[in-house]
Amino acid sequence: MATIKRFEDLECWKEAREFVKLIYGLTKKDRFKKDFELVGQVRRSTVSSMANIAEGFYRNSNRDFMKFLDYSRSSVAETISHCNVALDQGYIDNDEMGEVVQQADIVWKKINNFITYLNKKV
Repeated sequence: MATIKRFEDLECWKEAREFVKLIYGLTKKDRFKKDFELVGQVRRSTVSSMANIAEGFYRNSNRDFMKFLDYSRSSVAETISHCNVALDQGYIDNDEMGEVVQQADIVWKKINNFITYLNKKV
């Protein structure tokens, strides 16, 4: 793997960014956007998935970085949980929930693969 100098070059961060775009798009829907508390929670959790990758990138060791990658995975799971609430409330439909799960899986797999890579470097 070539040396990566910026977190923006990480595949897992790029996919987390797409996840954030998806969630923001869904939370702008008429019915969803009126539930201010849920909108805030789901946006914070998805932004956290992206931000933890960036924050961890600048830590002093791969072991520290992997902790932040794990936090990112947890934020992805939290986002899915919030989206299930949105589904149950009729704010999003099954197809939209499927998109959320699909993008979450992509982010999750990219993070897992990167953790595996970093584990070999510890």
